[in-house]
Amino acid sequence: MTLVLASYNIHRCYGRDGRHDPERIRQVLHNLDAHVVALQEVELLYDSPGLLEFFCENTAWKAIPGLTLTRDSGHYGNALLTSLAIHSVRRIDLSQPGREPRGALHVTLEHHGFQLTVTATHLGLQPGERRAQVRRLLEVMRHRDASERDADAKVLMGDLNEWLGWGRPRRWLRAYFTDYRIAASYPAGFPLLSLDRILVDPVERLRGVEVVNSSLARTASDHLPVVARLETNTVRKP
Repeated sequence: MTLVLASYNIHRCYGRDGRHDPERIRQVLHNLDAHVVALQEVELLYDSPGLLEFFCENTAWKAIPGLTLTRDSGHYGNALLTSLAIHSVRRIDLSQPGREPRGALHVTLEHHGFQLTVTATHLGLQPGERRAQVRRLLEVMRHRDASERDADAKVLMGDLNEWLGWGRPRRWLRAYFTDYRIAASYPAGFPLLSLDRILVDPVERLRGVEVVNSSLARTASDHLPVVARLETNTVRKP
């Protein structure tokens, strides 16, 4: 069995043409055919709060909100969509003083005996902010509570906003995960930066990562989706 994981910054459903169009985002999401999807820049408008349910229509997905900010128009933040069994959900505050509130969803999932912990996040724009956030996330991922004791794999996914290959957050993540290069996902019209990432431990379970560069994805948001495939059978290290 191969699990399909995806991360997608949906830019509040505003496309590169400036048009607010949740239907385009839903089409991109459904085309991914993923078991787990981490979303960033999700805005649940007060006058239209059912966005996550709209994304889940005609799928086996269940939505887990991870909202971090209240605006005049509605609530804003992260979310996770998954068709896997959900065992536990933690919402982790990654906010730093004077910066936009940030957070992460730390979720334990299971599929036919294979247990997976997923940490989905959207890190800050300032280097110092990301350093504190990555330190906190690594603390969470290194600690296993009772529900995670049998986890077969751990995944960190989301918009990490880390474009410096030599920056400390990237080095710390590379020390925990076996890092790898993937294609650029931002900006969608002419991708230059690998901001959106899916990191897997143990890396031997990873069966490939790609950026979805369809014409619809290039229009629907300012980021392109990133997709990874995860092997759930017994994996032997070389």
